[in-house]
Amino acid sequence: MLIREATADDWPHIWPFWHRIVAAAETYTWDPATTEDAARALWMSPAKSVYVAQDDDGAVIGSAYLTPNYGGPAARIANAGFMVDPDQAGRGIGRALAEHILTEAKAHGYRAMVFNAVVETNPAVQLWTSLGFTVLGTVPDAYDHPRHGRVGLHIMHKTL
Repeated sequence: MLIREATADDWPHIWPFWHRIVAAAETYTWDPATTEDAARALWMSPAKSVYVAQDDDGAVIGSAYLTPNYGGPAARIANAGFMVDPDQAGRGIGRALAEHILTEAKAHGYRAMVFNAVVETNPAVQLWTSLGFTVLGTVPDAYDHPRHGRVGLHIMHKTL
């Protein structure tokens, strides 16, 4: 698997799984009806460093971004987002992207990473904790999950 910086030409390959994941409304707090143009602006913003994971055939199978979580004097705290094509789940792509982003964050001078709203039923919570993230707190009943009803949103943190 190759992880590299994304280009504008990667968006048409990211959009199908991005849309599928967000429309499912199980793991992201973005509007499930987000249009492709709005999704591109969210994910591919010039303020973000965006990466893609490619399989051995060159197909884009995941993507992640790195960006400051805050501005000004707190701009050395990172935020990131991750999406893996659901058809490729269980192959270690999410872990590889996470490890890559954590390395990039440290190289870019970030001191820590914060996830602001991790749906507590998201299977990725296990990945984040295995990589050293801790749950700082949980906003109870903050997310209307389509299968689990109202669930909490974790705020997660890792010192880099």
